Amino acid sequence: MLLTPGLVNAHGHAAMTLFRGLADDLPLKNWLEDHIWPAEAKWVDEDFVRVGSELAIAEQLQGGITCFSDMYFYPDAVSEVVHRTGTRAQITIPILNIAVPGARDSDEALRKGLSLFDDLKQHPRICVAFGPHAPYSVNDERLSAIQVLVNEMDAGIHMHVHETAREIEDGVRLHGERPLARLARQQLLGPRFQAVHMTQVNEDDLALLVEHNCSVIHCPESNLKLASGFCPVERLWEAGVNVAIGTDGAASNNDLDLLGETRTAALLAKAVAGSATALDAHRALRMATLNGARALGLDEEIGSLEIGKAADLVAFDLSRLAQQPIYDPVSQLIYSCNRDHVRHVWVAGKQLLDDRRLTRINEPDLLARVQAWAERITRERL
Repeated sequence: MLLTPGLVNAHGHAAMTLFRGLADDLPLKNWLEDHIWPAEAKWVDEDFVRVGSELAIAEQLQGGITCFSDMYFYPDAVSEVVHRTGTRAQITIPILNIAVPGARDSDEALRKGLSLFDDLKQHPRICVAFGPHAPYSVNDERLSAIQVLVNEMDAGIHMHVHETAREIEDGVRLHGERPLARLARQQLLGPRFQAVHMTQVNEDDLALLVEHNCSVIHCPESNLKLASGFCPVERLWEAGVNVAIGTDGAASNNDLDLLGETRTAALLAKAVAGSATALDAHRALRMATLNGARALGLDEEIGSLEIGKAADLVAFDLSRLAQQPIYDPVSQLIYSCNRDHVRHVWVAGKQLLDDRRLTRINEPDLLARVQAWAERITRERL
């Protein structure tokens, strides 16, 4: 066995597991505006979020993920599932200019978010952050309000930023500046700012990330599938930017396999940088553990195996023929293993996966509830 810190999935939309495979092989704008947003408006309610989140948590635990960041609707329902299943999470409050499931407008979303923040501020495994969707979907007035609240509460900001070239073009046309520069002008950037995707990075963007000590959340497989672009991971590392990794949602990936994501990130970084030494296996594992914890503001508690930190642990089985011989266990993990090699998982010292068996989730019951939702969505789409 190889014992590692629990993997940290620094970006995802957990309940979107119930939309897995619903709209594939489409560009981001099409996928989002013509398929996902209409589907969410039609089907997403509290039960959808509870079932989808539990499915995501089960899949993530079986893949060695002990902590995840979630950006989705009905965050209070997500928090209930996280609490019950024993896992760890950063739950972000979704904020857009438009009405969303669970909130008539952004004011209501913020009110509910503040209430959830108060309810969970002493929770040992859940933290709450703000989740403005993206620069193109949140106006300046709302961004200013978020900035005031973030400073008062010392909370994180989790946001899709520079995901596509079109986002940059539209931002420059509408606001006269690149989206990241606009966020800097709004004083939103800082050590608690989590910039998700960042496939479009020029020298000015890099300087802003470094100056404000922001974290970047890299989602390589979602970016590849949606043809969004390539995050320059090695360039960011060399500049001193903290780079973590996320799966994104199952509707755009289509799995929540962070170990597989990390392998893709390591291979892609080499191709983008034109160097075989870019993002070696040991740094890749760090990106999936300690860097993710740092991005979420949890690095004093999780992300590495140290006395005094929470016992979030994963035991990987390296005994199979395909993992022999073993010269460097970390290289073997990143380049030769997959999530099926996860045998045991602990969160805060509690075993949540025992020899591949979920200890707090009733798998047959969960599958039945997932299937009921799938049948309903299929029937109503016909």
